[in-house]
Amino acid sequence: MSDPDVSIILPCAGFGTRFGAPYAKELHCLAPGVTVLDRSLEPAVELVKSGLSVRVVVVFATHKLDTVKYLARYAGTFQLVFVYQDDVAEPGLDGAIRCALPMTRGPVALVLPDIVVSDVGSLLAALRQADWSVVAAKESDPVVLRQMGALTVSGGDGVVTVEAAAEKPADPSGFNALWGTVVVAEGEAHRLPDVARRDADSPLAGARAFMVERIVNYNTTEG
Repeated sequence: MSDPDVSIILPCAGFGTRFGAPYAKELHCLAPGVTVLDRSLEPAVELVKSGLSVRVVVVFATHKLDTVKYLARYAGTFQLVFVYQDDVAEPGLDGAIRCALPMTRGPVALVLPDIVVSDVGSLLAALRQADWSVVAAKESDPVVLRQMGALTVSGGDGVVTVEAAAEKPADPSGFNALWGTVVVAEGEAHRLPDVARRDADSPLAGARAFMVERIVNYNTTEG
């Protein structure tokens, strides 16, 4: 397998208990033949259309074999690599990222399978930014900010910077945005798990933010 231009970590091992359906949240149908997972991967497909080779490292667990089977439709689009997550040894989203990192090459994007961004060109735009960049949207609802990666962003005229970041903050006051995708240069990728840890200083402070109109979290039945 040749080295890709870009690697994407796709963590699919979570249980999604808030979603409350008898199937994986990422397989929820949004239109005939189109799932949440398809929509979340649209920016990655756009990378391939731009001429880049893309490796998708799928982190899975045994209860997500339906998702593994579904992803076979992308075998001709991406380099697909599957990594099993032992939730005892490497729990949580940060554990999923650590499981995937050894299989990544080049700049790395963290794409969540239950998050859909409104601009399919957003990932390509973020890759052209600094060592750390995020695809983000403005958000003021404290309930939403408590469930997401919250950001404080500032700036304008196409240059927006992350001033502060926190994973699912208990106190969302002072945050005005949320991220949907994180992109990091290869040399900084070892710090990516800290993006998903509440007890760590987020490496997103100082990152460039590519702002989109809307980011939807489908990990709830209201999504």
